[in-house]
Amino acid sequence: MDSVQTTRMAELIREIRTEGDDTAAVLGRISTAAVDSVPGTEYASVTMVTAGRIETPVVVGDLAGKSDALQREFNEGPCVRSAVDDTTIIIDDMRREDRWPRYAEAATELGIGSMACFCLYIDGHDFGALNLLSTTTHAFEPDAIAVGQLFAAHCATAFSAVREKDQLLTALSSRDIIGQAKGMIMERYRIDADQAFRLLARLSQDSNTKLVDVAKQIIEAGPGVD
Repeated sequence: MDSVQTTRMAELIREIRTEGDDTAAVLGRISTAAVDSVPGTEYASVTMVTAGRIETPVVVGDLAGKSDALQREFNEGPCVRSAVDDTTIIIDDMRREDRWPRYAEAATELGIGSMACFCLYIDGHDFGALNLLSTTTHAFEPDAIAVGQLFAAHCATAFSAVREKDQLLTALSSRDIIGQAKGMIMERYRIDADQAFRLLARLSQDSNTKLVDVAKQIIEAGPGVD
C-alpha cells in the first residue's frame, strides 16, 4: 500500500468514526467506502449472523444483495464462513469454487466472478463479515486483499465502538422503562421499590417475557389498570 492509499485509508476511517452515530449508519459507510477503496471491488455487503439468523442489513448494489439471499437460502456460503471462522476467504473464480457447490453454481448464474470476504467482528454467538464482489474472475490481486484486510480491521474497531454505544443506550433506555414501571407499581399498590421489582420479575418469569417488555406493558396500560 503506497502513501496515498495509506492517507486515504486513514481519512475514510476517521469519516466512518465521526459520521456514523448508529450501527446502520456505520455499516452503510463501511460498505460504500470498501467499494471505493479496495481495488477490483464492484459491489459490497455486510453479512451478520445473529442468534443463528443470517441477515444483510446493508448492500451496495443489487448483486451483493442477491448473493447474500442465496446464502440465506442455502444456509451456507463464503460470507457466513468468513464471519464465523474469523478468517479471510478469497474466491478467484466462482465457476471453479467447490467448497459451497450449491451457492457457487447459483452465484455464477447471477454473474459473480470473484469474491473477497473479511471478518468484521465476533461477539459471543453473533458474527459479521464484510463481503466484496466483482463480476470478473481474479479481480482481487494480493495488494487488493492486503488493503481489504487492513480496511476491515480498522472498520471492525470503529464498528465495535458503535455497537458498544448502541448497547449502552439500549441498556439505559431499558433501565428507565423498568424504573418508570416500578414507580407506577409502587404508587398503585403502596409497596416499596424492592417489592415492586420482585413483582415485575415474577410477572416476567410467569409469562416468559423479558422484564423490559413487561415494564412496557404496564406503562402502556396506565396507572389505573390492575
